[in-house]
Amino acid sequence: MINFRNLTMWKVSIAYTLKLYPILNGLDPSEKYGLASQMKRASVSICSNIAEGTSRKTTNDISRFFDIALGSSYELETQLILVKELSLMKSDMALEFIKELNYIQAMINKYKRKVIENSVK
Repeated sequence: MINFRNLTMWKVSIAYTLKLYPILNGLDPSEKYGLASQMKRASVSICSNIAEGTSRKTTNDISRFFDIALGSSYELETQLILVKELSLMKSDMALEFIKELNYIQAMINKYKRKVIENSVK
């Protein structure tokens, strides 16, 4: 079993969520139960599913949880695009969050490929 606390992708996704939360708390109050709430859940889902995936024993289970983490990251990316287009967040800030999220997505994909390749050997 892999200790998720040692994984860079988990550490980066935790830091990302901690950075995103205060920004989302500052969004228009009308979005408290709309986009802001969905975005918080999606960001938490990324690091949570990375952690849960590492507890699984089979390659298929590990891969499934990493897929869920990726799905949440794509959901969050879509929501960041929406808050940017709706002018709820400064464009440069939203683009920076998207760039960081793309880095997390790449790490998850790379790790997932590594797990699958190691299971084939």
